Amino acid sequence: MSDPNAKDPAAETKKMTEAEAAKRVKRTVTELVDGKEGAKVPRAKKVAVEASEVLSFRDYGTHVVVVTTDGQKLTDADE
Repeated sequence: MSDPNAKDPAAETKKMTEAEAAKRVKRTVTELVDGKEGAKVPRAKKVAVEASEVLSFRDYGTHVVVVTTDGQKLTDADE
């Protein structure tokens, strides 16, 4: 039997909000920039995720996984 008065270590940690989770991840987008001789060249760019775009998130302690409203799964583990 478990003790009902025992403290759960996970409950003692600060709960993360959607805004905090959104700050920790970035989305990679491709933008076209001017290259040589007027040609457009694709370039990858990291863009911040807004809190309103967060559908769900999970803090694993070592990294955060965020699922956006458009279905993308983003993480800060690769940064």
